[in-house]
Amino acid sequence: MNWLSLDAFLTRIRPYRETLALGLDMAAVALAWQATYLFRLGFERWFSARPGYDGWVMAGVVGVYGLLLWLLRVPKGMWRFSGFGEVKRLAAVCVTAGLISAVVVLMAQLAAVPRAVLALHPVFTLMALAMMRMGYRMLYEHMRSRISGSAQEQRRALVMGAGDAGRLLVAGIQHQAGWVVVGYLDDAPEKRGARVGGVPVLGALEEAPRFADLHGITHVIVAMPAASAVQRRRALALAGETSLPVLTVPSSEELLAGRAVNQVRDIEPEDLLGREPVQLDENGISDCISGKAVLITGAGGSIGSELCRQVARYGPSRLVLLELSEFALYSIEQELSEKFPHLPLVRLIGDVKDLPHLKFVMQKQRPQVVFHAAAYKHVPLMEEDNAWSALRNNTLGTYHACVAAAEAGVERFVLISTDKAVNPTNVMGATKRAAELVISHMAAQGHRTKFMAVRFGNVLGSSGSVIPKFKEQIAKGGPVTVTHPDIIRYFMTIPEAARLVLQAAAIGESGQVMVLDMGDPVRIVDLARDMIRLAGRSEQEVGIRFTGLRPGEKLYEELIADADTTLPTKVARVRIARLGDLGANGTVVAWVQEAAGSSEWSRETVVEGLRRFVPEYGAIGGDPSATQIDGR
Repeated sequence: MNWLSLDAFLTRIRPYRETLALGLDMAAVALAWQATYLFRLGFERWFSARPGYDGWVMAGVVGVYGLLLWLLRVPKGMWRFSGFGEVKRLAAVCVTAGLISAVVVLMAQLAAVPRAVLALHPVFTLMALAMMRMGYRMLYEHMRSRISGSAQEQRRALVMGAGDAGRLLVAGIQHQAGWVVVGYLDDAPEKRGARVGGVPVLGALEEAPRFADLHGITHVIVAMPAASAVQRRRALALAGETSLPVLTVPSSEELLAGRAVNQVRDIEPEDLLGREPVQLDENGISDCISGKAVLITGAGGSIGSELCRQVARYGPSRLVLLELSEFALYSIEQELSEKFPHLPLVRLIGDVKDLPHLKFVMQKQRPQVVFHAAAYKHVPLMEEDNAWSALRNNTLGTYHACVAAAEAGVERFVLISTDKAVNPTNVMGATKRAAELVISHMAAQGHRTKFMAVRFGNVLGSSGSVIPKFKEQIAKGGPVTVTHPDIIRYFMTIPEAARLVLQAAAIGESGQVMVLDMGDPVRIVDLARDMIRLAGRSEQEVGIRFTGLRPGEKLYEELIADADTTLPTKVARVRIARLGDLGANGTVVAWVQEAAGSSEWSRETVVEGLRRFVPEYGAIGGDPSATQIDGR
């Protein structure tokens, strides 16, 4: 038997399931009436002993059963899930219909209808209805085991995209236990009604909600890795309208990295951005990194660890990992050792606030390129009780790393900055802006080292970011907490951020800040709604709760301050923001040096100094409540 053809036939008739179920049930009632007469009268008298009006009586009995089956919604039950609960409902229908039929026949004084037939018919009918359902379930589970190797049908999938990726996906997962692909959806007119790998192309992408409802779909899979980001986002939006869990195949970049096309995964926030990835100057990056010693501070962090992965791809002569957390250092070292077994690694526990140790490391390792990713970045944590720690780690740590790099003759020094450094309203952003001013000062000192910074927005999935928090809250059933309904942010992926940093190292000149054109900002509440919907949940089910802006938090972030000027580069969508001369006279550095030799300062002292040396912070008083949406 061709089990795939049988499955395809059952799929095609599924939209008419309720009508067919009711028709089959009424036919079973009629057959049970005949079987009851056979049991009561035997073959010899099966027809001869019946009254002439028996056909009308049987029609009336079938009508009573059909009406009760419909009123009790029995045809809506799925036969492949039939169990004891379904048998109880059928028994209730048979007993009730049998009593009604017997009472009507007796009241009509139709004495020629045997009393035994009226009594036994509900029993025969119940047996017929139950056996029909059990037989169908046995056949269905056997079909499932022959097709997918498991009798348990856990997931019925609708695949969006009938191209090569969809075909390979179906070929891979059709034989995995619990997966059944019902059909494809594709916008190409020539594919409508066709069969790809034995699976029908049902319709267009816009019809996903209708087909999902008709065919009992449990999962929607978007199989369009070669589509543009905008096309994928449209497909995801249409898939989300089904209110079912949405999965996707790996993107083109993931496929190139070696991931199999049939390894479906959950929707990640980067799938929702709808922005084409930035095309970078790979040859220029290779010239900057290949064959050179590279040191990365904060090597175990979200950005630092991705920098390690990206740098390793370009074949440095040696990669020096400097990290304060022992566990983070161990984790990235283990990963790099497995993926790049021939890359020499130097694994160092170190603190950027420790200048003597930094100098020792730089002098011993002699790196040619330094990526300074060590920083405290969590805005609310740094705002109150940890302002002093933020200043020492983010600003003083940057100064120490710059000094050590300059003395060791490093060729290029790249600071990882943030959009929160532009017109900062919080301590974290102000300390990062002060770090940029340190870079400006060091660039003006005539060192051989080229000092530069790279500025980008929020990084999807990084530690402490909103995305992992949303995922955890959705998994727990909600509510999802958003600080403000109007809050917006620029987003980029961790790999994209790391590549931008490498690009800055390749094309940046001393004193420059490289800025990525990140497209349109994203409303956080819209991102939360998308994540809820694509997880197969509803906003009413999970809920969104607004908690209010946290201390130092802005409604919107900027990438380039108004006073800065921008210049294009040879890399599309990467621009240069030239810093002013605010830090060139060394006042910021003098203040940072004072902090290095001091005991812990109070938050008030730290904020007062930041307002004095970071004019943008002092101009707005660090009051996030003064921040308004400006329509961008």
